[in-house]
Amino acid sequence: MKWHPDYNLKNAKITIINRGSPRDRMSFSGEEIQDLGSGFMTIARDNRDVKIPYHRITRIETPEEILWKEQD
Repeated sequence: MKWHPDYNLKNAKITIINRGSPRDRMSFSGEEIQDLGSGFMTIARDNRDVKIPYHRITRIETPEEILWKEQD
């Protein structure tokens, strides 16, 4: 998605597993992504950088479509 000409990462909504959040899920905008590393992404949240491992991602979507979701 980062390099695809038809998508803008800033328009994405990413949902992750986040223990303690309602339904153990948390979502954030692609605008919050500061860096995409080899095993995790870094987002800006509450005035600090938070590293999120990719295996915690459960869904990636744009306003138009679901691009990826974990299998049931």
